[in-house]
Amino acid sequence: MVGGGVKGGLSAQDKAELVLLHASGLSGSQTALEFHTRHPDKPLPDRGLVGTLHDKFRRTGSVSSRTRIMSALKNRLGVSEVTDNKSNLGRALVAEMVGNFVLNFFGCLSVLDLNKAANAQAAPNIVVIALSFGLAIMACVQSLGHVSGAHINPAVTFGFVATGKVTIIRAVLYIIAQCIGAIGGSAALKALTPPAYAESGLGMTTINEASGLTPLQGFGIEFFLGFILVLVVFGVCDPNKADLKAPSAVIIGLTVALGHLGAIDYTGSSMNPARTFGSAVIANIWANHWVYWAGPSLGGIAASLLYTHVFAAPTKGEYSPVQVEEKELKRLDGKNDDGVA
Repeated sequence: MVGGGVKGGLSAQDKAELVLLHASGLSGSQTALEFHTRHPDKPLPDRGLVGTLHDKFRRTGSVSSRTRIMSALKNRLGVSEVTDNKSNLGRALVAEMVGNFVLNFFGCLSVLDLNKAANAQAAPNIVVIALSFGLAIMACVQSLGHVSGAHINPAVTFGFVATGKVTIIRAVLYIIAQCIGAIGGSAALKALTPPAYAESGLGMTTINEASGLTPLQGFGIEFFLGFILVLVVFGVCDPNKADLKAPSAVIIGLTVALGHLGAIDYTGSSMNPARTFGSAVIANIWANHWVYWAGPSLGGIAASLLYTHVFAAPTKGEYSPVQVEEKELKRLDGKNDDGVA
C-alpha cells in the first residue's frame, strides 16, 4: 500500500510543516517519510493528504511569507521537541550521558596501568588504549543507538545539525548531556583510582609539544580525526545504501580505534570534544583545550557536508522502477512486499 498512512491526528503546525516539505521538491511519499523521520512519535501522514494540503495552501494563499518563515524557523530550532510531551528527548539525553560516561570511564581506565609502578616512565600500550576506546563506542552504539542515535560525540552532533538531520535545540542539549556524562565518567574513574595514579591526568589528551608538535598541527590532526569519524558515521547510516545492514556499531568502533592507533602520540587522539572536556574538568588541565573542540567539530562538519552533497547514495527511485520510499512505507505499515500484513 504505497499511500498508506494516517489522515488524522495531525495538528495545524504539523500540516504546515508537511506543506513546506512538499514545497521543497519532495514527492508525497518522500514528504511523509521525512516527516515521520523527524517525528517518529507522530502518525505517518497519508501521501494523498500531503498533496491535498499543498494544493489547498497554494490555491488559497493561506500560508503567508511570515508564516512560512516562522514555521521553518520553529522546525529548524526544534521547539516542538521541547514542548511535546510525547517526545523522546528526555530518554535520548540520558542515553547520551550514559554513552559518554562509559567512554570516559572505560577508555581512560585503559590509560592508567597500575602495574607500571616500577617503571613509571614506560610508554602506554597504544593497542590496548585504542581497543578500549573503540570497544566502548561499539558497545554504546549497539545498545543506545535506537534511543538517541548514539552520537556520544559533539563532533557527530555538529555534523548532523549542519546537514539538517538534527534540530538546533536537540543538538545543544545533546552536547550538554555528552559533556555531563564525560565529566561523570572521569569523576568516577578518579574516585576509584589510587591518588598517586589519579594525579597523572586520568587519561587527559595533550599535544606532544615535547616532540615539537605545535597547537596548529594538533588542530590539523584532530580535524582529520573528526573528519574520518563523521564520514564513516554518515556512510554507515545512509538509508539508501545497499549495504544498510552492515554492522554499523563495529565499523564505527573500529574507526575510533583507528584514530587512536594513529594519533595517540600526536594529540592523545581525542576525536571527541566531550571526552577531552570531561578529563580536563576533573584533572584541571586546560592547555590548548581549544584544539580539542575546534579540530574534531570542524572536521565533523566538513565530512557531513561532503558526504551529504557529494557521496550520499542516490535513492533507488533514480535507477529502479520501485521507489525506496514505497518499500519503507510498507515496512512502517507492517506489510511485506506483497502488501500482506
